[in-house]
Amino acid sequence: MFTLRWTDEAASEYARLKDKAESALRPRNSKARNKAGRDVGLFKQVHKCVVLLAENPRHPGLHTHEYRSLEHPFHPRDKVFEAYAQNRTPGAYRVFWCYGPDAGQMTIIAITPHP
Repeated sequence: MFTLRWTDEAASEYARLKDKAESALRPRNSKARNKAGRDVGLFKQVHKCVVLLAENPRHPGLHTHEYRSLEHPFHPRDKVFEAYAQNRTPGAYRVFWCYGPDAGQMTIIAITPHP
């Protein structure tokens, strides 16, 4: 299991997604609706992706692969990876991450919709 570190950008995007999900749940709970909204589902998917990354970055559902368009924040020659939070969805969310800066650590670089 890896210890997660977050860049400021990734932490703020994760917090924004979480806030949107929580604000979408408030009216749902007061009206006793059963179905969760889009924002709630998106946050659940991103959160699950982050949890799976910390447990096993090679989990088959993450479709983890190297991403060459971002530079590693600690060691420019090391690799940056992309993991799928969503798949087969227009604008599907991705989590960009790298190993480090220390052994047993993983840094979440960004959480963004697919370009």
